[in-house]
Amino acid sequence: MPENVIRVEKWLPNYEPTEEELRRLMAEEGLTPYRWSNMPHDVYAAHTHPYHKVIYVVSGSITFGFPVEGEPVTLRSGDRLDLPPDVRHNAVVGPDGVVCLEAHL
Repeated sequence: MPENVIRVEKWLPNYEPTEEELRRLMAEEGLTPYRWSNMPHDVYAAHTHPYHKVIYVVSGSITFGFPVEGEPVTLRSGDRLDLPPDVRHNAVVGPDGVVCLEAHL
């Protein structure tokens, strides 16, 4: 995958994945995820990271905005975001909070 492309992969199966299932998917790619969570309606102001992020939503929802790169996207259980380094983004947590797994490339 090109390093400079934001990629969103929606969870297609008709069930919500378990955290263990998502951890297994990440491990199959050689990723070592850590878990984080936020309360409902928490907000992250626009910022960047010097590394490539891979995020899977375990539960709840979060909307990522890309002020320079494109339209906002809401991620729900099982959805994945690949965020290249130095892409400016913000985020707003949904009404039920969010739990995510994240790893860095």
